Amino acid sequence: MQRKTIVRTLLALATCAATSFGAQAQTTKLTLGHGAAPGNPRHEAAVLFAERIKAKTNGRIEIQVAHSAQLGDDAAMITALRSGTLDISANSQGAIANVVPEYAAIGLPFLFSDVQKAWQLLDGPVGEELTKRTAAKGMVVLGYWDNGIRHVTNSKKAIKAPGDLKGLKIRTPPDAMTVDIMQTLGADTQQIKFAELYVALQQGVVDGQENPLANIASAKLYEVQKYLTLTGHKYETNPFVMSKRSWDRLTPADQKIFIEAGAEATQAQRKLSKEADEKLVAELKAKGVQIETIDRKVFVDATKPVYTKWSSGPIGEFVQRVSQQAH
Repeated sequence: MQRKTIVRTLLALATCAATSFGAQAQTTKLTLGHGAAPGNPRHEAAVLFAERIKAKTNGRIEIQVAHSAQLGDDAAMITALRSGTLDISANSQGAIANVVPEYAAIGLPFLFSDVQKAWQLLDGPVGEELTKRTAAKGMVVLGYWDNGIRHVTNSKKAIKAPGDLKGLKIRTPPDAMTVDIMQTLGADTQQIKFAELYVALQQGVVDGQENPLANIASAKLYEVQKYLTLTGHKYETNPFVMSKRSWDRLTPADQKIFIEAGAEATQAQRKLSKEADEKLVAELKAKGVQIETIDRKVFVDATKPVYTKWSSGPIGEFVQRVSQQAH
């Protein structure tokens, strides 16, 4: 009788041990969504992040990367992050500014002459404040990725002066700062989802659009746009953010791993983005795109009303602070 009791006890212990081991060995699967196409620095860095997490957790955590707006546009993914139905996103400045308005200040016209100055700002006190404000809205910042300095393309004519934009139908993202810049320069702005932009340009729904070179190239917009003007009218970051609900389910040790992997992916993404910008002008020119440069001062003067409007608006104090620290 005693022997049967011992056997039952050992079997019970073995079952508990197996169950415990199974729980430990079970893989946690997370999803990372973004709107860029494969080949874009945003996608390449997202894949790298997933690889780093898998390696650092010995396969305990796997991240599936959904590219090209498979999970909806950036605004939809921000909503999903805040509700906890999406875990991670390499998102856009415009979409997140609809929730944390202060992000719009990073896109003031002609604020940065090069991307490294933007990175310095985002890696300093301004970035820290944005991170805190983002956390208050249910998202944890894992890094500020680079969406480059933006330029204008169109299918109608070469743009050499602000007046050349007058009357052109230009697609912008649903970002108030970008809309203000383009409208101040005389363009007729329309909002179209990035995933639908190629067809809209091809069919003449709009004449042109504005994006960093990496996006223009990876989405093959050059196929339906003859003219590219290197306006450099604004900078944008891609906030790399995680749902706070997903973050809170991680152990402190895994949170540390995510921070480390996020920093590694951020540096890699920025490097890829800068390298893309440096080579794409020549590549696009070789594809038959007519490339123009501008008199920067003329465009800066033309967009001064945007500073006036935003400096006196709801986030005026933050706008003024960002402007001062950037110069």
